[in-house]
Amino acid sequence: MHCLVSIFLQAANPIIECYEYFERTTFRNRCEVAGPNGKITLSIPLERGRNQRTVMKDVRVCNKEKWQLLHFKTLSASYRRTPYFEYYEEELRPLFEKHYNFLMDINLDSLQLLNKLLKLNHSYALTEAYEKAPERALNLRRTFDPKMDAFDFLPVYMQNFEERHGFIPNLSTLDLLFSCGHRGVELFNAKQ
Repeated sequence: MHCLVSIFLQAANPIIECYEYFERTTFRNRCEVAGPNGKITLSIPLERGRNQRTVMKDVRVCNKEKWQLLHFKTLSASYRRTPYFEYYEEELRPLFEKHYNFLMDINLDSLQLLNKLLKLNHSYALTEAYEKAPERALNLRRTFDPKMDAFDFLPVYMQNFEERHGFIPNLSTLDLLFSCGHRGVELFNAKQ
C-alpha cells in the first residue's frame, strides 16, 4: 500500500495500533499485487474467520492450509521478471517460511523487513492500550481501506503488466520494491 509508505515516511513518530478490534475488509490481513490478469488479493487466513471481535494483538492466523507457500508462489510468478525481484527474493523467503501464530507478528515482521529492504531507518512504536480518540496523535486507523480510491499524492512508476492493465494504484509496497528497488521511496519525495 503505497499510501501507507507515504504516511509512514512523513510521520515523525508513527504508532501502530495493537489494541483495536480487528476489522474485516481492511488491509490488516491482506495486500494486493499485480498479476497477469489484473489485481490479485493475498489474504492471510484467520482462525474464527474474518467476523471476529478480537483485539488486533490477539488475532490468530489459521495455518491449516499452506497459505504462505501459495502467497510466495504468487509473488514469484507475478514479479519474477521485474527489475528487482531477484535482488530481494532470498531476503523475503524467510517471511513466508516462518511459522506465525498471530497476525500482528506477521505485520510487524513485514514492516521491519520492508524498512530494511527500502533502506529506511524509520522507527515506530506500538500502542499499550486502546484510545478511541488519541489526544497526541493523528488517528489514521480508518484511512486505508481496499475499497477506497487511490490517493492523488502517490507516485506513478512502471509496473509489471502495465501494458495490459495500465497503472494499478493501491498495491502492496512489494510492487514498488520489485519495480523500482529501494530507491522507489525517492518517488514519494519527488511527488511532494
